[in-house]
Amino acid sequence: MSDRRANSKADSSASDSPEDPELEDLLDELETLEDTVDDPEEREQVRETMRVARRVSTPRAFGRVIRGFDRHDAAEAAVGSIVFGVPMLVEGGTLEVGAFLATHPLALVGTLVGTVAVVVGVLYVAEIQQVEIHQPFFGLVPRRLAGVLGISFATAVVLMTGWGRVEWTDPWLAVCQTAVTFAPMALGGALGDILPGS
Repeated sequence: MSDRRANSKADSSASDSPEDPELEDLLDELETLEDTVDDPEEREQVRETMRVARRVSTPRAFGRVIRGFDRHDAAEAAVGSIVFGVPMLVEGGTLEVGAFLATHPLALVGTLVGTVAVVVGVLYVAEIQQVEIHQPFFGLVPRRLAGVLGISFATAVVLMTGWGRVEWTDPWLAVCQTAVTFAPMALGGALGDILPGS
């Protein structure tokens, strides 16, 4: 038990998260329970519970736990998209890059994949906030990810069209030019959604 306790403290110091007395008491009780459990599967469940308790107690950059995706989150994502997207709308280079992507489909695919990767990184990897995946679509696609990407793309289409930046008489070119605007809008949507005070 003392070895486990030493490992527990090492894990805690490795994550630079000081444990509070309530967490210490909980871990003590779980270690006692672990000693009394004979079944290997049940023992592993107790250990997993201990790991989860440590992870949950680790302070995040801003200390919020974000779960679900509602109208409030959608509005934040839309505002973030607009803030990041407006400079792209008025920049002439956006149309030039879109024209390049229209003739280089692999570059378009790379742009879209990179955009999704950046949004996933902001939402789930960077740990700006603790974002939980709640009731994903089809058991796979996180609602927040789908919401941020969908809102950002729709905002890009509406603004690019409304401001006369794209002509839908050539749909492929219009989609490619919109994709260029969509990339920073998706980043802005992700940040707008999870940053505190938004």
